[in-house]
Amino acid sequence: MALIPRILNLADRVREPGSASAHCDLPCGVYDPAQARIEAESVKGCMEKYAASDDPDFKTRAVKIKEERADLVKHHLWVLWTDYFKPNHLEQYPQLHDLFWKATKAAGDTKKTQDVTVAQDLLDQIAQIDAIFWETKKA
Repeated sequence: MALIPRILNLADRVREPGSASAHCDLPCGVYDPAQARIEAESVKGCMEKYAASDDPDFKTRAVKIKEERADLVKHHLWVLWTDYFKPNHLEQYPQLHDLFWKATKAAGDTKKTQDVTVAQDLLDQIAQIDAIFWETKKA
């Protein structure tokens, strides 16, 4: 019986949460296309090392690492797209959705080939996202 008055007393002290607004769900300094770029550079590097080697075991490891890094590129791009960029960015940069779609598709394409030009295409697309990202940071 003594517990009920304590609960009621606690309930009297609980307030409704206030509202807050922010540009993104974490402090803006945590988002950066550099994470995707670094992983994409690793993808390209694995392809180059694969091409330069005659060791089948080394080539197998290079493919495995390349594919893991390609998945990380996709992850970092998706986080940037879904957590950082907002509708007002899409209004300002209408090509943004298509650019992210193409970049994540390119990351997937790197898993299907050892062609360094595919990896370079991915890096070029990430560079475009990077330029837009830093433009939005100026605002």
